[in-house]
Amino acid sequence: MLPILQLIVDTVASVLGGVLLLRFWMQVIRVRPPASIAQFTFTLSDWLVRPLRRIVPGMGGYDWASLIGAFLVVLVASSVLLLGGASGQGVVLFAVFRFLNWILYGFMGLLIVEVIFSWINPHAPLAPFVRALNEPLLRPLRRVIPPLGGLDITVLVAFILLQIAQYVLRQLFAFH
Repeated sequence: MLPILQLIVDTVASVLGGVLLLRFWMQVIRVRPPASIAQFTFTLSDWLVRPLRRIVPGMGGYDWASLIGAFLVVLVASSVLLLGGASGQGVVLFAVFRFLNWILYGFMGLLIVEVIFSWINPHAPLAPFVRALNEPLLRPLRRVIPPLGGLDITVLVAFILLQIAQYVLRQLFAFH
């Protein structure tokens, strides 16, 4: 029965944490989401972000409540996933590892969505939004890597760099 509970907790936490990280990233890069994305994001996360804003106000132009909310979600989920199997310090380390991993997976997911849009329908209503989310990652690479035969391979390079970051993260935390 415990594996089923862990699966449910992990799934709910991943969706909620991903939405909170998306909310933070949209605010960081100052991109306005389409109405459907905004409604989904704010409806799913306002219950946590609004109370946290009273404790942690935005500083430096960033919505820290969304980022801290995402970490709290991963911390609670990690404590359930490690139910009785780790010390408090072990749970926090595992939560930090998972939090950073979620961030990397989120960027990878955005890159994959952008590639799919570019292949199937570059003029889809969500395509400019996804491009805007990826632009801070791809802009520095585009300065260094020229298009090859008219193809922009910066998405592939960014994806490989994110996978390298995941590998380094696993080595640092010694989780396999």
